[in-house]
Amino acid sequence: MRMLKFSSLMNLCKVLPMTSYYERKKPYPPEEYYRIPPNELRKFVTEFFKAFKMPESDAAIAADVLVTADLFGIESHGVQRLKRYYFTPLSKGVIKPHGNPVIVKEGSTYALMDGKNGVGLVIGVKAMKLAIKKAKEKGISFVVVRNSSHYGIAGYHAKIAAEKGFIGVSLSNSQPLVAYTNTIGRNIGTNPISVAIPTKNPPPIIIDMATSVVPIGRIEVSLRLRRSIPLGWGIDKEGKLTQDPAKVFYEGALLPLGGLGEELGGHKGGCLALLVDILSGILSGGGWGPYVSSPVSGRQPNVSHFFAAIDVDIIETHNEFYERIEKLRKYIKSLRKHPQADNIWIPGEKAWLTMQTRLRIGIPVHKSVIEEFKEMSLVLGIEHLYEELIKSAKPAEEVQM
Repeated sequence: MRMLKFSSLMNLCKVLPMTSYYERKKPYPPEEYYRIPPNELRKFVTEFFKAFKMPESDAAIAADVLVTADLFGIESHGVQRLKRYYFTPLSKGVIKPHGNPVIVKEGSTYALMDGKNGVGLVIGVKAMKLAIKKAKEKGISFVVVRNSSHYGIAGYHAKIAAEKGFIGVSLSNSQPLVAYTNTIGRNIGTNPISVAIPTKNPPPIIIDMATSVVPIGRIEVSLRLRRSIPLGWGIDKEGKLTQDPAKVFYEGALLPLGGLGEELGGHKGGCLALLVDILSGILSGGGWGPYVSSPVSGRQPNVSHFFAAIDVDIIETHNEFYERIEKLRKYIKSLRKHPQADNIWIPGEKAWLTMQTRLRIGIPVHKSVIEEFKEMSLVLGIEHLYEELIKSAKPAEEVQM
């Protein structure tokens, strides 16, 4: 059965009728943002990576991972990270400008890859594609990766499998940013988990979540916008809950999914974080826990990943599976809605609708990020591309929704 590729779905979004626009998070205040066409943003980011001598095909992959995060409304993992997570580490040689993992060991249903300290955005894509290739032959497979770096949103890699009709699983550990249950200080990673489920019609079901209450990128965004954070996202250096993002970012820690202590299930988030570290870091012989670093630390990141692909056809036909998934979707949508809720959402639905909107009216980018684009373009000799980008940008407050 022919599967609809993601690029085809992107094109489909451009012609789907929409009675209204939706964004999971609107730019606020709008006067601090510009709307940039996705293709223009992707072009600029591709040339950014090429300026570091990355092959064009790999640069295009890296750009697409970052821009897709912004299209999905996950700005914490989008182009706002270009300077901190890529420009500085690549300039200092902390990570290498390639995406060429080496197969260390493999069998018909598994593989171990070494990322050779390359760009995780690209390494993750290639590892998932290898998992899919093996699953096509054997029905199920997994690939573990060591010596990689930050790979963007976990859901990007999982959805590659869903595009091909497979269930995709994507896990990655990170540098310690979270206080494990009943502890103080940063000792485990945000360690995201993503599972993507293929569907007959878009949107696919994409579960994508950090194993902390929020990823560190949400704290970065709050700092950039000078906003307080909700009580319960993180603690200060003394272990006290705080609404000051600076206290969490510079000296405190995030909290595991479920929050402080065990009363609301914080120990469950801690368990999930350990599971990701075991499957990605321990199993691969790579970094885990305190042996994983941030790309901005000046040390090799040593990030590890885990990918899996499952061919549903080994159990039931794709049509049977799609029919059952659709029944599940309809069942969830038919449930009685809480009076304070805006909608009953299926995982990935908000991201999909946000993408449809932003393909039409542009991606909101904060003016401080655009200023960083200017600074980096001057250093890299791509200022002409920055000028093209600016010409395509429109003040967000002038864009009608």
